[in-house]
Amino acid sequence: MTVKQQWMIVLGIVAFLVGGGLIASHFLKDELTNVTVGVDAPGFAAGTLDTPTRMKSLSDYRGEVVLLNIWATWCIPCREEMPEIQRLHQELGDKGLKIVAVSVDNAGEEQKIRDFVKDFGLTFQVLHDVSGSIQGIYRTTGVPETFIIDREGVVRKRLIGHLDLTQNYDGNKRLLEQLLAQPKS
Repeated sequence: MTVKQQWMIVLGIVAFLVGGGLIASHFLKDELTNVTVGVDAPGFAAGTLDTPTRMKSLSDYRGEVVLLNIWATWCIPCREEMPEIQRLHQELGDKGLKIVAVSVDNAGEEQKIRDFVKDFGLTFQVLHDVSGSIQGIYRTTGVPETFIIDREGVVRKRLIGHLDLTQNYDGNKRLLEQLLAQPKS
């Protein structure tokens, strides 16, 4: 085999790998990106509990400061953090904070979610993502996970696991108050 033939094989392999990488990145783009602080929050769609076919999306909250919580009724840490999230809603809801809790419970468990909301006295927006697709969209590691999103739709904080507001309550609340103080665009 000549040197020229060897180089042609090498160039062919390189072209194949580059082409494969481009094709893979095109089809897997959402799977290859991580939702981290400073990136635009990805859109999602989830049904309301009163009318499950009525969908709400992140764009419905555009221009608002959003605390997005991804949770499930069977999740013990989710149960532990809900009273704290409700307290945060009571303290900052009137100032404009939109709390959106998206349940990833299975289809057909809407009544279980409604009972959960009633038992915990939750007064913020609770949605149900029957497909659980929000977990893939937000690249969660499990439940619960919470994202603080500013008025421009940018993720400002990602909290993995139980949102223990008692540990960093002042820091989290201060961040939310700073975001709420920024004028709507």
